[in-house]
Amino acid sequence: MRLVIARCSVDYAGRLTAHLPSAPRLILVKADGSVSIHADDRAYKPLNWMSPPCTLKEGTGDDAGVWTVVNKAGEKLIITMEEILHDSSHELGVDPGLIKDGVEAHLQELLADRIETLGEGYSLIRREYMTAIGPVDILCRDADGQTVAVEIKRRGEIDGVEQLTRYLELLNRDPHLAPVKGVFAAQEIKPQARVLATDRGIGCAVLDYNAMRGIEDDKLRLF
Repeated sequence: MRLVIARCSVDYAGRLTAHLPSAPRLILVKADGSVSIHADDRAYKPLNWMSPPCTLKEGTGDDAGVWTVVNKAGEKLIITMEEILHDSSHELGVDPGLIKDGVEAHLQELLADRIETLGEGYSLIRREYMTAIGPVDILCRDADGQTVAVEIKRRGEIDGVEQLTRYLELLNRDPHLAPVKGVFAAQEIKPQARVLATDRGIGCAVLDYNAMRGIEDDKLRLF
């Protein structure tokens, strides 16, 4: 991972345009190719970013100090450096992945055992399908035989969609699995996460934990 703290301005050109005026910011360049720009007052969310796969070109000559990041869709993130305050690189190695809490782990186990919850004709390939950037919660096939990667959360938020997006980009490079589609599964999916998932062609599934466990609630029903 490369960490750069610099006074810079940032321009994004793609499906829309956006501009960040000059200010001190943290720029993260990760081994997976992603580039993100952070401020000191926005919690963990970046101000702007480019998801992998993408390429980073640092300018020379008259363009020295200009970074151009381009993704596979041709969208550009242009970072104009005015002053670099810090620039360091660190080898973090392969991350073991997030250790899920009991409910997420149990959701994964239940869904793998009841994979037809996602749709008729679904079949399990395996749980915890390992990739170079961590394990995919569930890898399965739909009724048409297409590979499906499933990311499971208790609460579905934007970062979970980003995580699944990275898995899909990697899995779709494997000719034995491609094309791979994604399903974002959670007990609750935030509206913003659903919008982002839909925009990226990722399906959403809301999981009823008690129903999957076979537990009926105690509410009275009229039939």
